[in-house]
Amino acid sequence: MTRLVIQIPCFNEALTLPATLGDLPSVIEGVASIEVLVIDDGSTDDTSAVARQHGVQHIVRHTHNQGLGRAFRTGLDHALQLGADLIVNLDADGQYCGKDIARLIAPLLSGAADIVIGDRQPTRNPEFSRLKRSLQGLGSRAVVALSGIQTPDAVSGFRALTREAALRMNILSKFSYTVEMIIQAAHKQLRVVSIPVSVNPARRPSRLFRNLPHFISRQLITMLRMYAMYQPMRLFFSAGVVLSLLGALPVLRFLLRYLAGDGSGHIQSLLLGGVLMTMGFVLFVAGLLSDLISQNRQLQELTLEKVRRLELDGRQRHDTDE
Repeated sequence: MTRLVIQIPCFNEALTLPATLGDLPSVIEGVASIEVLVIDDGSTDDTSAVARQHGVQHIVRHTHNQGLGRAFRTGLDHALQLGADLIVNLDADGQYCGKDIARLIAPLLSGAADIVIGDRQPTRNPEFSRLKRSLQGLGSRAVVALSGIQTPDAVSGFRALTREAALRMNILSKFSYTVEMIIQAAHKQLRVVSIPVSVNPARRPSRLFRNLPHFISRQLITMLRMYAMYQPMRLFFSAGVVLSLLGALPVLRFLLRYLAGDGSGHIQSLLLGGVLMTMGFVLFVAGLLSDLISQNRQLQELTLEKVRRLELDGRQRHDTDE
């Protein structure tokens, strides 16, 4: 008996939410029950009231706006508490087509994937400007390079995941969850696939970011943070090697001049090289310490996962006894 929970993070979506809810499927082959969960991220309009009026079974409300990443994490926690076997996440602006949910969860039902991402095919999508297509392609290639997972549309919010994958996700970013989720999935050896999906015409400008430079900067920060979290030794070691090599050049210049009897006028090369090589050594040490911290964090994540499982098992036994 497969239970599907469709979660919809919302922030001031009273106008677009009815159409989004009306487009959701009521029956999907291979799924015994479908429930809708709305996460109201501190909306100042009637988002929660509209959700109730349209028959949403489950509504969770943040007292103030905490960001899309936090709303997504809240949704996962509550979907797991509801006993979801599969979780689908989509935006409330009506960008994604409800009819594609059946295709999105098909690899999960067959056991072929742990996470499925809806590919909006940005390089061919008329809803995307030429600049946005280029930036989308660059961003997706950067995520592929960092994670090793082929994701043609890394920032798509239309995605599905199994209960096991949801239990292992620990979204930390407030801004968004899309890139962080892919990088985490790669390092937790979860299977991620992408499938093409349809996209409706835009009904309003995005509220996630003010402009493209803002969006790019926030995503770059997220990628760097996640890479440093999961691959600290590689990051700091690479930076240390670069600085050490840069420092070796002026030191070598000084030594060559010194051996030629003309070293007194090039002491600044020795000082510059010494500073750079010292910085490189500091980065090596930082990499070692960060790697130890990373190993400890992974142990903490395993503990958190076990605690989640125990809490959910206890809740299910309590519900069964009642």
